[in-house]
Amino acid sequence: MILPTVKTLCLLGMLTMSTTAWSAANGKLDPPPNAPRAVSSQVAVDHRAYIEPFVVQGDAKSFFAQLANVVAKQPRVKIVKQTDQYLQAEFTTAMMRFVDDVEFVLDAKAGVVHVRSASRIGYYDFNTNRKRIEAIRLQMAVQ
Repeated sequence: MILPTVKTLCLLGMLTMSTTAWSAANGKLDPPPNAPRAVSSQVAVDHRAYIEPFVVQGDAKSFFAQLANVVAKQPRVKIVKQTDQYLQAEFTTAMMRFVDDVEFVLDAKAGVVHVRSASRIGYYDFNTNRKRIEAIRLQMAVQ
């Protein structure tokens, strides 16, 4: 079996760049890409990209503000848009400087914060997005 080189993977990744605009219309985040480089709490539980939403603890608005604070303290993050119910951030990977798009949307009525995290380029993300969201979830649990 011939393994592709990093250069080849990067070039292939450039061909699969996401062109979808950010959106959280009516509390719905865009679906994840077909490639295994994303996670979303708004897909079917048996979908490979499924990740559990954050369960709100206490007051929903306070919980979301705390989540936004935890996200803002992450390394190599840029907050792009923030409201009291929506957070959009860009994470840049340390080595290759790839950008991953992350969104959170508060559903106070359901008592959850939905999340979508996806690499802009490439086919597979080596579970980077899943690990990032789970690390944020863990940080929220110890707050």
